[in-house]
Amino acid sequence: MRYIEQEKVVRRMNGRMVVNRVFQGLFMFATALALLALVILLYRIVSQGAGHLSLDFLTNFASRFPDQAGIKAALVGSIWLMAVVAPTSILLGVGSAIYLEEYAKKGRITTFIQMNISNLAGVPSVVFGLLGLTIFVRALALGNSILAAGFTMSLLILPVIIVAAQEAIRSVPGELRDASYGMGATKWQTIVRIILPAAIPGILTGSILALSRAIGETAPLIVVGIPVIIQFLPEGVMDTFTALPMQIYDWSSRPQAEFQTVAAAGIIVLMVVLLFMNSIAVFIRNKFDKSY
Repeated sequence: MRYIEQEKVVRRMNGRMVVNRVFQGLFMFATALALLALVILLYRIVSQGAGHLSLDFLTNFASRFPDQAGIKAALVGSIWLMAVVAPTSILLGVGSAIYLEEYAKKGRITTFIQMNISNLAGVPSVVFGLLGLTIFVRALALGNSILAAGFTMSLLILPVIIVAAQEAIRSVPGELRDASYGMGATKWQTIVRIILPAAIPGILTGSILALSRAIGETAPLIVVGIPVIIQFLPEGVMDTFTALPMQIYDWSSRPQAEFQTVAAAGIIVLMVVLLFMNSIAVFIRNKFDKSY
């Protein structure tokens, strides 16, 4: 029997430990670099825009005078936009995920569809803007309305929601399905009463994170033709509107230095909205999460 050479083992283990420390240091450096960039960005935005935040900024409309410019129309427009995007994208996304996971037969066609859905999740947002311009604005004659922009944004985040919902449905233990079928439940009853309740944390978390992306996108809105400045509040889904990213884009593109401060204040408002939405996602996951 050939004995293990102790020195050779120790030498190899020392080499592995050195490689482990090197990669650990590289990963820590990458994390620290990313956090440093985030801290610098937040500091720059907060220090530049915090002084402009006030009740007047939240209640005034946009103006050509920096000290009178407000974000009221953009904030209300973003809320209207999310009121269209959320139900449209979540219903279509979750419904598509249920069909693909529970009803569709596994084969080349299903694999091809799922592969393309995953690829669509990485398509640039401007492409979805062109699609929305062609279908919703021109073909369906919806114009630059809340409905057209909402449907366009729904297309943008729909692949993300479908993938997130599929992963949440797959994570449900098969024993729960078998127990439901064993009790005489139909497939639809099993989906509604067993699978969906167990998959809610993953589905809603992915959906809210996708909505957080939608509320911060600018390129599709520019392509669809959403105006940057309006002096009224929308009253329905067919009205023209503006949104927070469009308003911030307009302020940041102006040459006056004062408008850069106004844009920074708008970014702070947008970040607060995003943090609120992400906090809801964390709360939902912690409240409904179950261990099986």
